[in-house]
Amino acid sequence: MTGPAAGTGPVLVLVGPPTSGKTTLGRAAATALGVAFRDTDADVEASTGCRVADLFVDRGEEHFRELEEAAVATALAEHDGVLALGGGAVLSDATRALLVAYGRRGGAVVWLDVDLASAAKRAGFNRDRPLLAVNPRAMLRTMLEARAPLYAEVATAVVHTGSRASGDVLADVLAALPTSAGRPTGGRP
Repeated sequence: MTGPAAGTGPVLVLVGPPTSGKTTLGRAAATALGVAFRDTDADVEASTGCRVADLFVDRGEEHFRELEEAAVATALAEHDGVLALGGGAVLSDATRALLVAYGRRGGAVVWLDVDLASAAKRAGFNRDRPLLAVNPRAMLRTMLEARAPLYAEVATAVVHTGSRASGDVLADVLAALPTSAGRPTGGRP
């Protein structure tokens, strides 16, 4: 399977809130498709030498979001495998515009949607998620509600990850990829 056109972007882009499974499912999808996996949070960490959580604390969210926006633009232009974006990447108008354009060219942007109960259970007391450090359940609720319209704006398909087996979720993600004829098998949200 290919992206929108050979050499014009990733095979698949995964978006969604923290704990939705972007990294785990992205790696599994890349393995299933025989392509490379890339995560824009890892790109930011590699370029700065700092963990995302430390960037939030030391430099602030605005600085991190600028780095994230640049990392997404670079990855969309360079990467031809599976790409996972940070949960807040869709907060950027420029990033959303790039994702919508990618989707219009035939690319697959899959929103991994997760319900509050599942997200809270997965997040636990994970200190590597800076926006969830204080009162994770309340922050998750607010984040899920505020970002849902942004994920919907860029998504070419939605896959619910909640309390589902990872194999079932992966099958749905792979089914959302364009066919060789360029027609998506999954529908717009």
